Amino acid sequence: MAVLIFVAIVVALIGGTLIGARLIESNNPPSGRFVDVEGGRLHVVELGPAAAPPVLLLHGASGNLLDMKLALGDALSSRYRVILVDRPGHGWSDRPGGAADASPAAQAALIHQALAKLGVRAPVVVGHSWSGALATAYALAYPADISGLVLLAPVTHRWPGGIGAINHIVATPVIGPLLAYTLIMPTGYFLIDSGIRGVFAPQSPPPDYDAKTAVTMLLRPREFIANARDLDGLKEFVTRQMPRYPEIKVPVAIVAGDADPVVYTDIHSRALERQIPQATLTVLPGVGHMVHSIARDDVVAVIDGVVAVPR
Repeated sequence: MAVLIFVAIVVALIGGTLIGARLIESNNPPSGRFVDVEGGRLHVVELGPAAAPPVLLLHGASGNLLDMKLALGDALSSRYRVILVDRPGHGWSDRPGGAADASPAAQAALIHQALAKLGVRAPVVVGHSWSGALATAYALAYPADISGLVLLAPVTHRWPGGIGAINHIVATPVIGPLLAYTLIMPTGYFLIDSGIRGVFAPQSPPPDYDAKTAVTMLLRPREFIANARDLDGLKEFVTRQMPRYPEIKVPVAIVAGDADPVVYTDIHSRALERQIPQATLTVLPGVGHMVHSIARDDVVAVIDGVVAVPR
């Protein structure tokens, strides 16, 4: 009898999760278009004049392109061709390589394919947080197809500690998907607000940030698993990539806050500045992890400066 009750509970949780995922998707439909890549398609939003200098905005972990659109997309669109991409497995983008697409290098390859389909050549690439590893991987893999890098509170170097037990567990075969399809969604609804406040600390998030950026999309099982795998493999990836940063020859601007409780500026941003001779580092006093949202004008000015560098 106990086994039957357990099975019934699991089935009910799976059913509730699948229904919840459908409701989340119906409330947050795609806002852009789909671009075919090898094995699937990526969801892309384009803003601004098509003939203007291209700027690619790459969101961090646990989110989608709406975070970068809210913070920077509209502010940049008057003078740049802004391209926002849901990273593979996030938002409305496919993850054609499955677990292999957790690698920033694999994601860079898919995004490079999408930009080629759009006719976008040599953008300035802006990456926040997790996408610090992605943006630098893009610059290393496609040095002729990038004009500059702007890295916002970027993850670039090996750090002490891990990435949270839940991400490691969910990234584990069998047990991870079981959790993602049963317990993550009902518990996640209670934790989203505190998670948003934590990532914005010591500042406060903008009003209605969760609704404007469709944060609940993360609770869908496929995206939660993808995000966990992204995070679980990140330290190993940057450990391998770290020695190659001096190979980056394009202009590089780094912006970080000295009160960032998520990605430590000394470990990542300052270390990267030391490795790349042409890099500049702007450290914002009292600012936390979400520099692109909290210090939008400062970040926009840095992007303008990188775009303006003669090629």
